[in-house]
Amino acid sequence: MSLTWFARRIFALAAILLPASTLDAALPTLAEPTVRGSLAGQFLVASPSIGDPRFDRAVIVMVRHDRTGAFGIVVNKPLGERPLADLAKLLGDKEPAAAGTVRIFAGGPVQPEASFVVHSSDYQRAQTISVDANVAVTSSREILRDIGHGQGPNKSLIVFGYAGWGPGQLEGELEHRVWVAAPLEPKLIFDEDRNKVWERAYAHRTQDL
Repeated sequence: MSLTWFARRIFALAAILLPASTLDAALPTLAEPTVRGSLAGQFLVASPSIGDPRFDRAVIVMVRHDRTGAFGIVVNKPLGERPLADLAKLLGDKEPAAAGTVRIFAGGPVQPEASFVVHSSDYQRAQTISVDANVAVTSSREILRDIGHGQGPNKSLIVFGYAGWGPGQLEGELEHRVWVAAPLEPKLIFDEDRNKVWERAYAHRTQDL
């Protein structure tokens, strides 16, 4: 994954305001039943031989994996830090400025203008999707406002973009062993040094290549 390319795309958004509908509609719905062997609620970890620079050493939180395809968010590709007030303004929030600085991450190559927050499950909104008992994902301006005012989740990552697969596409990639699955660990999402996340997740993979 090219962080330089993502950084150009994301920081170029400073000149525009995204409509709220972009954020509210960005998170795919969970209308379809999961497929047999669904990876939802697990890590998808890039193999050392993946061959795609966009996903080199990527660790992805799998939010959805069903008959319509799959959706996940990369959690170990930091882009830099931004004032939360600037980020909220960038996304069209006209409420009073939020305080603090936050790190932002490249969540994947699809819709790099769309924002998501991967967070602990102590926070819930109408747009929140539970990944498992400890981790959730929310796509809304309100969560950024809540984080800035100390009313957000206990732990969170702010990301732009996501990783997506069409029906059967991820299954084909798994057959070619470019990905492995690993148990979802909140510590690796929120607390671990980003430079160590891939090594730790890959060491805990549930199958050998």
